[in-house]
Amino acid sequence: MPRRARRPRASTLLDRLAAEELIVVTGKGGVGKSAVAGALARLVSGRGRRVLLLETDPRESLHQYLAVPPSGGEIVAVGPRLLLQNLRPSAVLDELVREQLRLDALSRRVLSSPVYRHFADAAPGLKEIAVLGHAFRLVRGLARRGAPRIDLVVLDAPATGHGVSLLAAPALAAEVIRGGPFGRMAAELSRFVADRGSCAIVAVALAEEMPVEEALDLQRMLAERLHRQADLLVVNEVLPSFGDESEGSDHDDPLVSLYRRRRQLAARQLARLRRDWRGPVAELAMLPLDRGPELLDAISDSLAAQLDRPIAPEPA
Repeated sequence: MPRRARRPRASTLLDRLAAEELIVVTGKGGVGKSAVAGALARLVSGRGRRVLLLETDPRESLHQYLAVPPSGGEIVAVGPRLLLQNLRPSAVLDELVREQLRLDALSRRVLSSPVYRHFADAAPGLKEIAVLGHAFRLVRGLARRGAPRIDLVVLDAPATGHGVSLLAAPALAAEVIRGGPFGRMAAELSRFVADRGSCAIVAVALAEEMPVEEALDLQRMLAERLHRQADLLVVNEVLPSFGDESEGSDHDDPLVSLYRRRRQLAARQLARLRRDWRGPVAELAMLPLDRGPELLDAISDSLAAQLDRPIAPEPA
């Protein structure tokens, strides 16, 4: 039987996120979603959950924030109750084929077939379903024998524009494929990602026009396709104030004038988000730190301070 842990009543947004089974962190490329995913994974693991931080980018960047070697595709422990994996979706699909066919000779024949390889590489939505299916099987205790016990997966989702393609893939596949193991998996995953009690969605943006537009597009498309909303928006690299920013206070210093101009543009985008985003918003200041553990520590501390506050109970 699938393993479902009893969830405690959440009193803060951080508690609510920690009670999920999957947190999908998405956003436009270059907004810092990997750092936010790493910080969230660390924070929810501190709530007593056994957390897998999962990435699909073959370049492997998350290990740099955690000061560990690349995972190389394996699930590796990086701290108390925190594990890391860089996942190749094709490897997940191959494993599913082996499970369904059971006979080694037959599975080797299928896996080496050019027809299968073309299908696995080109079928729309298949890789997205493989990633979500991997997370689902781990948290529900359905993974292969010997897989570690995982309570929650934090997915550093691919930068696929607004990110909805990953979340909408199971529902689209379930409409086309009605039966068989793949159809059943797609239908189950569709229910999984639509359930706010199982899957949380965290958007990451910068206070710039294009990332803000994509965040608002994500909000609209989640409502249209999944009939739900994101659980949190994190605005990264917010420019801090720089002394007296009133007009004429810089004595015509061009660098200060340029900084003030950037702050003004960013402030307009922040105001737009505060007006149009439905749900909690956290803001992270721009920090003079390189990618690594020090930056992850700072982001974790800032998110904890903003997310670990009492929230009003959700309506029954």
